Amino acid sequence: MLNARIKLRHLTAFLEVAKRRSFARAAEALSISQPGISKAIRELEEILETPLFERGPQGVSLSQAGLTLLRHAGPALRALDEGVGAIGDGHRGTRWLRVGALSTVESRLLPLAIQHFHAAPPLGIGEVCVSVVTGASAYLLSRLRLGELDMVVGRMTEAREIGDLYFEHLYYEPLVIVARRAHPLARVAPVAADQLVDYPWVLPPPQTTLRQQVDSFCVRHAITLPPLLLETLSLPVSHRYTLESDALWIAPREAVIGELDKGELVEVALPFEAHGGSVGVCTNASMKASMSRDAFCETLRQVAAQRIRPRS
Repeated sequence: MLNARIKLRHLTAFLEVAKRRSFARAAEALSISQPGISKAIRELEEILETPLFERGPQGVSLSQAGLTLLRHAGPALRALDEGVGAIGDGHRGTRWLRVGALSTVESRLLPLAIQHFHAAPPLGIGEVCVSVVTGASAYLLSRLRLGELDMVVGRMTEAREIGDLYFEHLYYEPLVIVARRAHPLARVAPVAADQLVDYPWVLPPPQTTLRQQVDSFCVRHAITLPPLLLETLSLPVSHRYTLESDALWIAPREAVIGELDKGELVEVALPFEAHGGSVGVCTNASMKASMSRDAFCETLRQVAAQRIRPRS
């Protein structure tokens, strides 16, 4: 039985701080004062007789006890919220699947999977609407852990935030360096690593799984990042900037395969990765079983096996 001293405000404050890694940002999101949210967390820690957060110069992080509470409190409050919402929802028949998408799957895998899922709804489930949220792996995985997403799809095996979540591998996808067709390096083969730093780079932001691979590439080739950088996870921004400048875009091959096939972009003759990273689907085993989630995971497996054909 839930401790009677634990109130909904305690758990709401805890989940918001866990998601935003900041007391100030959590207070702003909940429209309460920072002392108010600090008091709620302090009361919850006193009730549970254990610290839930570790304070540091970069903000706050969950303690082991905090991770344990998050694994259960997030899905529980999410289920309560859905139950209350369902009572007042005039569209009671509508079902939603909440999918977190990394840039590695935005262009091909996920759109194809949703198309197949809607074209042939699984028997016994009926029509299911899909809500897609994009962002960095740390943000999406934190929302999955909170129960705010049903799954996260993309390349994330290097993500430290996976923790106790379940990751299922679908296929390998390498990062590539691409440029506009008339780029000075487009006809150079092979390209030396030190030639790359003469041009602006388009690359993932810090603290992302893909950026870790960029940093490793620089270390392997004894180069530093160029002075001009565009850091973004936006595919349209990256695409347009690369087409209209001498920038080099470091991207998952799946994200640029269409532009490569059309000849708008070309791959620079310097392999970025020998093998590639594991693209897959991450789920939260502590969440209530869902037929629509399981059916969509199966659709992802089928599309990955039949439609995704990485170039050799």
